[in-house]
Amino acid sequence: MPTLVRKSLREYRRALVGWTIGLCAFLAMYISFYGGMRDNTETLSAQAIAKYPGAFRDLLGGLSDLASGRGYLQAVVYQLLGPLLFTMCAAILGNRAVAVPEESKTLELTLTLPIGRRRLLLERWAALALGLLGVALVTLLFAAGAASAAHMDVPFGDILAAHTGLFLLVLFFGTLTLCVGAALGRKQVALAVVGVWGVAGYIVETMGRNLDAIAWLRWISPVHYYLDGRPLYQGWPYGDYLVLLGATAVLLLTALPAFERRDVGV
Repeated sequence: MPTLVRKSLREYRRALVGWTIGLCAFLAMYISFYGGMRDNTETLSAQAIAKYPGAFRDLLGGLSDLASGRGYLQAVVYQLLGPLLFTMCAAILGNRAVAVPEESKTLELTLTLPIGRRRLLLERWAALALGLLGVALVTLLFAAGAASAAHMDVPFGDILAAHTGLFLLVLFFGTLTLCVGAALGRKQVALAVVGVWGVAGYIVETMGRNLDAIAWLRWISPVHYYLDGRPLYQGWPYGDYLVLLGATAVLLLTALPAFERRDVGV
């Protein structure tokens, strides 16, 4: 493993451990609620769900199948809160690749070493990807174990498909954070771009299914390629996942020349 990748992973380790523990705690808490809610049929009945405003139901994926283990897992883990928390983790780590060291005046020292800017950025991105992959693997095993313990009757292969999509989505947003940081060197700007694109993309994807005025915007939302294939129900949406991978590659290729040409004070 390249030296800079190892160094970056050491720098990320406390954040990675903290986010992994936090995400597992989130999974344990929400999945544990399923047993009690399943036994209380009035809580998850169609009549109870219908009382929620339509826009609210759209934002949470419709809630049409909440009484089943698959529907509950989709609603509470893979629809909104899980992607939101994991994306926050990815954005924080993406900022630590370039923007945070630049604002703290340590990036200039790194760039005085015999290492090109492209290599530095690629190895920082590799550390970001490996770190997010580690978090994804641990939380995948935890989610599968918790779902099994709660008797949700969701096959591991479907959970794996959904979790893979989640990883690809947060890798995209982590790369976006890195890209903005490499181009501008400002961590707050990078976080703002990710926040706006992420929230707007989620709203467009969930509400655009029923609003023709914004339906066309779904195709430029990365969230569309994560949610539209319904992997927890239908298995692997390979085409959608390839789009997410391709978009991530485009962001990285955009970041390389932008960082190489920019004056960072060296």
